[in-house]
Amino acid sequence: MIFFWAFLVGGVICLIGQFLMDVVKLTPANTVSAMVVFGAVLGGLDLYQPLIKFSGAGATVPITSFGNALVQGAIVEGRVHGLTGVITGIFEVTSAGVSAAIIFGFLAAVVFRPRG
Repeated sequence: MIFFWAFLVGGVICLIGQFLMDVVKLTPANTVSAMVVFGAVLGGLDLYQPLIKFSGAGATVPITSFGNALVQGAIVEGRVHGLTGVITGIFEVTSAGVSAAIIFGFLAAVVFRPRG
C-alpha cells in the first residue's frame, strides 16, 4: 500500500505544480519557487513530516521536500544556536545536496564531453 500512497501523494504535488503553470500561468521558475515555499510553510506548521510518514517517497522526492528540509534545518539549529543557528542551519542542511550536484555535474561533463 505504501507504493500506492507514494504515487498518489507525489502525483498530487506534481498536479499542483502543473496547475500553477497551466492555469495560473506561472513560469517554470516561479512554479518551482512557489513549490519550495509551499513545502517550507507546511514544514514550519509541522504538517510536512506527517505527510512524509504517510507517503514516504511521494513526499520526499518532489521539490516541496527541499523547502521542508530548509525549515527543519533552521528550526533545529535555531533552537541550539539562536538566530545565528537559523542561518547556518539552512546552509548545513543543503550543503551536501548542492555539493553532490556540483561534483556529479562536473564528473558527467568530464566523462561525456558536453557540446556548448
